[in-house]
Amino acid sequence: MHITAKKIVSSLGALAAAGAGLGAATAAWGYSELKRFELHEHTLPLLKPGTLAKGEEFRLLHVSDLHMIPGQRSKISFVNALAGLHPHLVVNTGDNLSDEAGVPEVMAALGPLLAVPGIFVFGSNDYFAPRPANPFSYLLGRKHEPSSVELPWRGMRAAFLEHGWLDANQARHEFQAGPLRIAAAGVDDPHHDLDDYAEIAGPPHPEADLSLGLTHSPEPRVLSKFAADGYDLALAGHTHGGQLCLPGGRAIVTNCGIDRARAKGPSEFDGMALHVSNGLGTSKYVPFRLFCRPSATLLRITARDDS
Repeated sequence: MHITAKKIVSSLGALAAAGAGLGAATAAWGYSELKRFELHEHTLPLLKPGTLAKGEEFRLLHVSDLHMIPGQRSKISFVNALAGLHPHLVVNTGDNLSDEAGVPEVMAALGPLLAVPGIFVFGSNDYFAPRPANPFSYLLGRKHEPSSVELPWRGMRAAFLEHGWLDANQARHEFQAGPLRIAAAGVDDPHHDLDDYAEIAGPPHPEADLSLGLTHSPEPRVLSKFAADGYDLALAGHTHGGQLCLPGGRAIVTNCGIDRARAKGPSEFDGMALHVSNGLGTSKYVPFRLFCRPSATLLRITARDDS
């Protein structure tokens, strides 16, 4: 069969048009997923028997990666409604901002939750604005450096503190939340080498009912130190659950040192429980999610069965 150059060009043009159409449809779907918020719930038996009365649980609400920009009303409404879960403690693992004007939006979203005991660490997008990025560079696992535009994180931090939330960036805390005595420690964002574990090193208080290690990015070098010090549970965000995932929510990359199997949800790390949030937002320059809807997580922490 004789195939002319004209026919080849015509076929390639048709394929390119089909590919462009599919790409546009995928982008539109990925954009629509940004507002399809989900609540994930997991039960973690971490407490010594007898810590709580039979049938009781400690409710820990984990929120992360809000990446707020002005006008995200549906996200604000979803986060507001989380107060109806009546958590004993809110843990916020950072990247609250994605815009210089985002602080009022963060406060509007978290408003009802600020009346609940809370503790937080920051990510790089609390300190500096994101920079434009090719969405497909995420799939190559490239590290995304923030811009040099400083965000108004100091005012946001002050507002958190005024409402009684605790700053765990390079700090240790012991406090009461609901029925439990909590020992918690955190590091500043290790994905951009802002952490110094030596400043918080050492086992949590032995009389604590529950010990928590907080980090924005679940970098194994930090998680291994929390585990070695004997923390019960580490909490992190940053990964967005992979953000652009394969069907079934399988992460392609994690954009940090954690493996893909532990890019979101509960798992174990060196004998320590780990929960990685897939987050409630994205960078404003990569406003897409595929097979990985935005979410918050309610962790129902119960007593172990040591029998």
